[in-house]
Amino acid sequence: MFNKGNMANMLKQAQEMQKKIQDVQSELEDLIVKAESGGGMVKVTANGKMEILELSIADEAMKEDKELLEDLVISAINNAISKSQEESQNRMNSVTGNMLGGMKIPGM
Repeated sequence: MFNKGNMANMLKQAQEMQKKIQDVQSELEDLIVKAESGGGMVKVTANGKMEILELSIADEAMKEDKELLEDLVISAINNAISKSQEESQNRMNSVTGNMLGGMKIPGM
């Protein structure tokens, strides 16, 4: 019926996976992704935790229409966040063996 050995083994595997997940989460702080829009007029750097670390706007972009500049900034930020999410998910899937079935984890 109930096998203590199997339960202990499952618990050990769960603890190992939890440690690996924590390691990946720590690595994500050091992961750097870069994105740009407007042919490089707006550049964004983010980390693997989807935090924007740097925003650079070229001088020629400042000469553009306000709405266009806003769109370029939003586009670059969204691109950086998307890249960060994708890389974070890939790293998490490699640890979990895609056990989460592509499930999106908030903050990952």
